Amino acid sequence: MVEGEDAMRSNHSRRRATWGTASLLAMLAAAPAAIAAPAEPVLSFAIAGGTLESVLTAYAARASVQILYTPEVVRGRRSGGLSGDFTAKAALERLIAGTGIVAQQSRPGVIVLRIGVVAGAEQTIASEVAQAPPSILDEVIVTGSHIRGVGAGPSPIVSFDRDEIDRQGYATVADALTALPQNFSGVATPDVVSTAADTSSQNNGRATTINLRGLGPDATLVLINGRRMAGSGGKGDLADVSAIPTAAVARIDVLLDGASALYGADAVGGVVNIVLRRDFDGAETRARYGVADGGAEEVQFAQTLGATWASGRVLASYEYYDRAALPFAARPYTASADLRPFGGTDRRAFNASPGNILLANPATGVLVPTWAIPAGATTFPLRPGDFQFGVVNRDSPREGMDLLPHQRRHSIYAALGQSLGERIEASADLRFSRRISYSASLAPTATVVIADNNPFFASPNGSRSHQIAYSFIDALGNSQAFSTSESLGVSLGAEVRLWGDWRLDAYGAHAREDIRSGTNGNLHALFLREAVGSTADNPATSFRAAVDGYFNPYGPSSRAVLDFIGAGYGRQHFESQVTSFNLQADGKLWTLPGGDLRLAVGAHGRREAFEQATESFAAAATPIFTAPPANRREVLAGFAELRAPLVGPENAVPGVRRLELSLAARIERYDDVGTTTNPKIGLTWEPAEGLRVRGTYGTSFRAPVLSEIYLTPATTAIFFTQGGGRVLALNLTGGNRDLEPETATSWTVGLDYSPAALPGLKLGATLFDTDFENQIDRPVSRFIQTGIGHPAIAPFVRFVDPRSPADLALVQSLLDSPAYATPGLHPATAFGVIVDARYVNTGRVHVRGVDLSGSYGFDRGRDRFDVSANASYLIDYALQVTPTAPTTNYVGIAGQPVDLRARVAFAWRREALGATLGLNYVDAYRSEAGARIDAWTTADLQLRWTPESPPLEGLSVAVSVQNLFDTDPPFYDAATGVGYDATNAEPLGRYAAIQLTKRW
Repeated sequence: MVEGEDAMRSNHSRRRATWGTASLLAMLAAAPAAIAAPAEPVLSFAIAGGTLESVLTAYAARASVQILYTPEVVRGRRSGGLSGDFTAKAALERLIAGTGIVAQQSRPGVIVLRIGVVAGAEQTIASEVAQAPPSILDEVIVTGSHIRGVGAGPSPIVSFDRDEIDRQGYATVADALTALPQNFSGVATPDVVSTAADTSSQNNGRATTINLRGLGPDATLVLINGRRMAGSGGKGDLADVSAIPTAAVARIDVLLDGASALYGADAVGGVVNIVLRRDFDGAETRARYGVADGGAEEVQFAQTLGATWASGRVLASYEYYDRAALPFAARPYTASADLRPFGGTDRRAFNASPGNILLANPATGVLVPTWAIPAGATTFPLRPGDFQFGVVNRDSPREGMDLLPHQRRHSIYAALGQSLGERIEASADLRFSRRISYSASLAPTATVVIADNNPFFASPNGSRSHQIAYSFIDALGNSQAFSTSESLGVSLGAEVRLWGDWRLDAYGAHAREDIRSGTNGNLHALFLREAVGSTADNPATSFRAAVDGYFNPYGPSSRAVLDFIGAGYGRQHFESQVTSFNLQADGKLWTLPGGDLRLAVGAHGRREAFEQATESFAAAATPIFTAPPANRREVLAGFAELRAPLVGPENAVPGVRRLELSLAARIERYDDVGTTTNPKIGLTWEPAEGLRVRGTYGTSFRAPVLSEIYLTPATTAIFFTQGGGRVLALNLTGGNRDLEPETATSWTVGLDYSPAALPGLKLGATLFDTDFENQIDRPVSRFIQTGIGHPAIAPFVRFVDPRSPADLALVQSLLDSPAYATPGLHPATAFGVIVDARYVNTGRVHVRGVDLSGSYGFDRGRDRFDVSANASYLIDYALQVTPTAPTTNYVGIAGQPVDLRARVAFAWRREALGATLGLNYVDAYRSEAGARIDAWTTADLQLRWTPESPPLEGLSVAVSVQNLFDTDPPFYDAATGVGYDATNAEPLGRYAAIQLTKRW
């Protein structure tokens, strides 16, 4: 933990501990006093047929065991797979039935396979396995532990595999993860970017990331095969899960607990570990086509090839994904910013086409629309009587935009493993993805200053100049946004078998995220002033207003003029790299009365780098290039983890069948922000067979990412919502070299129950509490959907009075600064506020709630039924935006996480036929003003056909419909002019898809 806790924090900790203890006692009191002990826990299996080695790999992952065998045992053998609920022992017996193979447990969690009769002693079996270089199925490394071969630990984990993703009808890893009730998708998804609901405002590559508990995407650590990804986005702090090919996924583990003691920085809200396939024999082809009303047509194709041999394996997978754009006009609640037909407000802007002549309000000095320019005029200049006094022309700011961008992705994944003698196994893997994104973006707007030297000039009151609030939607159309995102991950590793069961695992990994983005069709401020006549002809340009024509803000202009003023563009390039080296060893120290005391120790080092460059052609005669020096840091860490089974089968007593203590600690030294130490303690208690109580307590931290420290200062002109209107703001952004690390304490208390009286039933509940302090944020962006008048962000907002010489001088100084992107686009008198959106250490976020889960599977004759549920209920989402601000509970407020999200799935299967019905629920909540936003329930349906006999063996056909009844998201009168809350709902509507999978 970073040093510096005070007495107040200690008091908070005592209150949390008291609350957690009381909750634990209440749960235990509600549990049965005595539970009949079944012979062995029942697990649900869904393992496809194939080579015996690939089938055993899937079995080992599901049963959390290690399997040892000689190459001859599995060579040339196949298994028909398994589906249903079985004990681990019964499942293995079915998988190897008829193969001539027998199994023997050599120690808890380790099974040895051999051909023939089971040997009479463990020593005989171990001797036979040692006679040849053994092939070892990858031991299940449970996410949340560095120790191999251990069972479920004290931390809550949600786990699902690729087949489950398919059965739920999701096309991508991103779709499956964003649907988790514990995930808050209010940051860094494509639609929250286009609706201006994204508080990060840095998702240039239109990535999709994970935001567990709403603590921020940079507070959720995402791993690929246990290795760190490089950061994506304009800050390098987003883990882009949309870059992961679905066909390459074996399983996904989501650890819902702070884990910096195990994994280091960023694991504040939890950890997502995406485990990719490593063993595969044969070929698999996948094809998918989907479509929604109004657009978003989807095409997906994947091909996987693999082979295994006595001492090694190789796998390669390619995936192509293409989704067409979905325009704002395709949904009635986003087609117009006039939300009055839905019971909302007219959010259209007065920067319109035709425009409005502005005059200063005598009371406030703020420029307000006073005369509307008439539409459809053909004779110029206009007469004074043509202008409409007191009428305001309005346009929707997002007219013509795409709600979801057009995205096309190519992904490849390859993995190789080879035994080098009896003790060493080398491995390597490569992951690469390239995604291209296109979308129609905002139309350019400006405050056009025109005077009587322009031949089109006209005035309704005899003035010699005017300021006109104007939108170029008709003159230039929408600007075009584009991005190219490349994601690379490569690792080389070796596993060495030491003495006893000790293993040494070493790897080196490199990850890179490269994002190139920009917009075309932007307004060029310098060229506009020249075309309007505000400045003389610029000798650096070939344009001559007297020859090529003047810009006409009262009506149509010539094509030559429009091409000239619409030649602006912007380009950004961000590159993030992480190179890491990891060395760890784990194994048994000695045997306690309750079982084996196991230890893992290791060292880690990594180098992070972030580079940025921009090119702007918006305010000068030639493009302006900016490329600040690359920023780098180095991190060194040491860690240790201990699992101590205090009570086990050999020394169990009534009420304590199992009692296990886990301890972990990690110390990390950053060469730029100092050293931090984070401990974690966990306890698992089984009072009776089928009942497990668990708890954890630990600290986590997040160091500021390099961009938050070094991001180049910039000032831009942005319209913000204020009350019922819009105000032009100078928005200040940039890094902060005085940032300090964020810190957090978290605890969980959980209960897992699998009653013997009802085999196949599993119930789970977890109370969680995370107190996140010194958070790095841009407070203004957190309330972007509400408007800048929110009292919580008052310290970062300064309203200016155009009548005040001091205010006007301050605004002008910012306009004259080299950091200002578009000088001349708006005069100083057009601005009403200065907004400080730079990164700062703010206050705290305190999240507290409960996760609930359950599943039940049973057979009725030839039919198999499975029911599962996952829900997350937030009790508190308390924000203290600044250290001096009051703490306010924002749970259930628009733009923030809702209190309850849940998903329930009902599955049926009979031989080759199957179906899954899923229900998704988002609880009702309210706007900042108190208006109710209704609950939202949607249904998903999938029908499957999986023939099991030749010639169609290995084929699977699935028809999926997401949002079966085409239920619109509940209406929300967003200040941004969008009729739904993009942070808690999505606009895709009914989406139908067909998927074919063929294993060869």
